[in-house]
Amino acid sequence: MINPRHFIRMARWARRPPSRRMVITVLIVVGLAAVIVGIERTIGWPEWMQVAPGPIRPTR
Repeated sequence: MINPRHFIRMARWARRPPSRRMVITVLIVVGLAAVIVGIERTIGWPEWMQVAPGPIRPTR
């Protein structure tokens, strides 16, 4: 179920939509994120960016 705050936000957004510049900025950020994910999925992480597995400490 949708939170009632979302209805208020949608109504405000319908009355005053974001500027063209904001839409382009968001699309660029989403596009860059998609490119990074695509590169990571096809090529993988470099060795220096991988986390070395350490000992697992039991929780108390």
